[in-house]
Amino acid sequence: MEYVVEMNNITKVFGNFKALDDVTFKLRKGEVHALLGENGAGKSTLMSILFGLYQAEKGSIKINEKPVKINNPNDASSLKIGMVHQHFKLVHNFTVLESIILGRETVKMGVIKKDEARKKVIALSERYKLRIDPDAYISDITVGMQQR
Repeated sequence: MEYVVEMNNITKVFGNFKALDDVTFKLRKGEVHALLGENGAGKSTLMSILFGLYQAEKGSIKINEKPVKINNPNDASSLKIGMVHQHFKLVHNFTVLESIILGRETVKMGVIKKDEARKKVIALSERYKLRIDPDAYISDITVGMQQR
């Protein structure tokens, strides 16, 4: 069975500190993995490399058996890779919809096409049974809902 995600021989260094040393992580479709370890063990660093927040000094990534270069979160998003951050980076006076489309706005003639985005958010909410109100303010929803 093929791997949907392969991170092979990943090494990441911050100054003189080697955060990851020759780490390999492989995931098959349908599998669920948990990365366990103490604070500073490299769990978030490994996932940040997969999401394009950091670049590895050494190693390679394959998605669905194809080598990829993930330089930034937009590259990751285009590969259908998302990340729920340990520390939220949400704007509390934005709505759920505004938070979701931030940085990915569909614009026509300088106007954000919120109706189109709202339809997509509602469809995804129904598909994954998330019960998201796209017009609720981030400050008014639970932390669990903010993560979703």
